[in-house]
Formats: sequence, structure tokens, C-alpha cells
Amino acid sequence: QVQLQESGPGLVKPSQTLSLTCTVSGGSITTNYYYWSWIRQAPGKGLEWMGAIAYSGSLYDSPSLKSRTSISRDTAKNQFTLQLSSVTPEDTAVYYCASIVICTTSPLDFDSWGPGTQVTVSS
Repeated sequence: QVQLQESGPGLVKPSQTLSLTCTVSGGSITTNYYYWSWIRQAPGKGLEWMGAIAYSGSLYDSPSLKSRTSISRDTAKNQFTLQLSSVTPEDTAVYYCASIVICTTSPLDFDSWGPGTQVTVSS
């Protein structure tokens, strides 16, 4: 089973762009038919699927976040990244990267997760 590890700043100022990286080990991000997603959980709220990049490089966006998110990958480093622009305090959350061998937007379907990284948006 693959292992995932998030990395990035723990504190971001409002209006800035949040950038997170997920480093994958134990498998390649180009392996058929894996989907690599970003999921977050704000304080007191449920899990929110943010978007995904497929093994093929195809991108999938959450309609509610589409205009602010950008997901990309570096196959040489076996990493994929999330950029979330124009952040506000409402973007404060624990951010997870996760994977599954189906195309799904339901966080409960994912079977491999990183430990999560806390991101706080504050001036």
C-alpha cells in the first residue's frame, strides 16, 4: 500500500496562495488506475473533497472550489501539489492527501491517507 505525506506552510496570510505538496512512496503516481486527491477538514466540519489528479494526469475539480484550486504533479519526484488562491480564515483546516483506485469524490471511499497537515489562515 502506498504511503502519503503532506508538506507545506502551517500559516498563510489572507489573500495569499496556499501551496501544499504530497510526497508518495511505495508506488508511482502514474500507476493505473490511481486517483490522487486533496481533502480538507475545517474545525467542526466534515471532510471536504477538493480535487484530484489521475494516474493519467487528468484533473478533477470541486465545483465549489474550482476557481481557486490548481492541482499538478511532478512524476520525477512522485509528488502532486495543491495551490489554493485567495485564502481566507474560512480555509483554515487540516489538509490531507489521499488515494484510491477509483474515480470518486467521496472522502469516505479513500483507503490511503497522509497524516494531514494543519493550515491556519491568519494575519
